[in-house]
Amino acid sequence: MKWTKITLNTTTEALDYLGAIAMDLGLEGFEIEDNVPLTEEDKKRMFIDILPTLPPDDGSARVSFYVPKDTDTEKLLEDIKREASDYESFCDFGEMAFAVGTTDDSDYINNWKKYFKSFRVNDRLVIKPTWEDEAPMATPSDTVIEIDPGTAFGTGAHETTKLCLLSMCEFMKKGDTCIDIGCGSGILSIASILLGARKAFGFDVDDNASKISVENAGINRIPAEYRESFESCELDKINDGSILFATGNLLESKELPASLKGHTFDFTAANILADVIIPLAPYARKLTKKDGIITCSGILTTKEASVVRALEENGFTIVKIERMGEWSGITARAI
Repeated sequence: MKWTKITLNTTTEALDYLGAIAMDLGLEGFEIEDNVPLTEEDKKRMFIDILPTLPPDDGSARVSFYVPKDTDTEKLLEDIKREASDYESFCDFGEMAFAVGTTDDSDYINNWKKYFKSFRVNDRLVIKPTWEDEAPMATPSDTVIEIDPGTAFGTGAHETTKLCLLSMCEFMKKGDTCIDIGCGSGILSIASILLGARKAFGFDVDDNASKISVENAGINRIPAEYRESFESCELDKINDGSILFATGNLLESKELPASLKGHTFDFTAANILADVIIPLAPYARKLTKKDGIITCSGILTTKEASVVRALEENGFTIVKIERMGEWSGITARAI
């Protein structure tokens, strides 16, 4: 099968925003080319004898999207640029020049899997992709999460997900209830159950993410159900040891959906983007029990102060801030 390949010339700082835009537009994955130097952790995970020599990192990047051959590429490019314009005030997207070509690689969506290997998050948690037979570094005492993100975000390898997992390991108590706002692949909801949470509720604006989350829960032998909207969620009926996943967008209305009103959780996770977390803060407070914990990530360090302010203005007090690279993870307590 032939695919159309659209390549945009952009910047490394725009990559995460373009990833979010791709997800919003239903694009199933993308390919990144840049000259960012490899970290020591990257080098350890590369199973080759001679590492590639990269040219100097000038901040430029190329992003390629693969779409069916009959896609209206002009309209798609207009949609990408229109959504990118919403972020231009705080992110440099570069020239955004593009090239359009074709490829016969019908399995492009799965090519990235050869770079996703088992890895350790901390001294008690290991992430293993489903296509590996075993995680060689895992010990009998470890909690091992198996994950196949498909076209949803969240392998656990990215700094933002790691920051949430580390906060969960430190602050979540056995028997807590958990809500996962923007569940992606479901990794945080799944981790909560495996780490001792009593039950969990996860949702995402992307219906594909909600469905993939159910599949990943099953891989980890956790009972999970799917609902196509908030309206069909009965949170009182989530069984102990199980997860309910749904599709929905809290920001579509000024009030919580009727099915969520009056329900609060011990632990709230929100691994999204700062510019989504900020308007979500009042909703998150309504969904978090007094003295409950929220962990937020997907926050560029340049946006950290804005998220802290939004949390504090909406009834949270900051407990801990941890950083990895250019990303911040913020843990706060509901007061």
